[in-house]
Amino acid sequence: MLRLYDHRTGRAEALPAGRGLRVQVVDSSDGPDGGYRRAVVADLLRRVAERAGRRVRVVSTPSTASGLDDYNVQPFEVLEDVLPDADVYVTGRADMDALCLVVPQETESAPDPLTARLAMLEVPYKEPLELSGERVAASTERLDAWRGKVAEWATSPGRPMSREYADEAMAALADDLDGPAALAVLDRLAADRDVPPGAKLETFIHLDLVLALGLVSAIGQA
Repeated sequence: MLRLYDHRTGRAEALPAGRGLRVQVVDSSDGPDGGYRRAVVADLLRRVAERAGRRVRVVSTPSTASGLDDYNVQPFEVLEDVLPDADVYVTGRADMDALCLVVPQETESAPDPLTARLAMLEVPYKEPLELSGERVAASTERLDAWRGKVAEWATSPGRPMSREYADEAMAALADDLDGPAALAVLDRLAADRDVPPGAKLETFIHLDLVLALGLVSAIGQA
């Protein structure tokens, strides 16, 4: 069950029942250089909800930053006006009587969009995020290490994915999009000597369909 923090109650609440889900991204671009964090959060929400069987419509206002495909953000439907009846609003402030994900835009930038996406997932979406040189370097190291492992595992015999690790990561994402907890699951899986390399590969690929970090980009280069 997907739960999101609701400022009206001060706790995480289950999403409205039904197969459909309408998500409105409001002012996802702050300033002339754009901002990508709200778009990434909305994209993650869509992927998690779709994995749970929901049909998701994501709408944005025209101020959405350009180049979102570089961040592996699936295209949004762009409308001039904000939907009056969206199920979830991804915005910068909770100024309406609706479920609002208040996402502070990132400050600074990273040269690689997918490294920036990882850095955004490493911090709870409600908290401020500065893409400082130190943070970007740490995210780059983590992403490169995972890609190297995925490329290495791809040379091993195939095995079914680890359902235990996959379910744990998806449960974290379903609990108010807890990216840090889900990423920690990947770290533990990568280090687990009891899980065969082929199973690690399949689990990473399965989860990367939601995280969208391009973890298979180094396959064939090991």
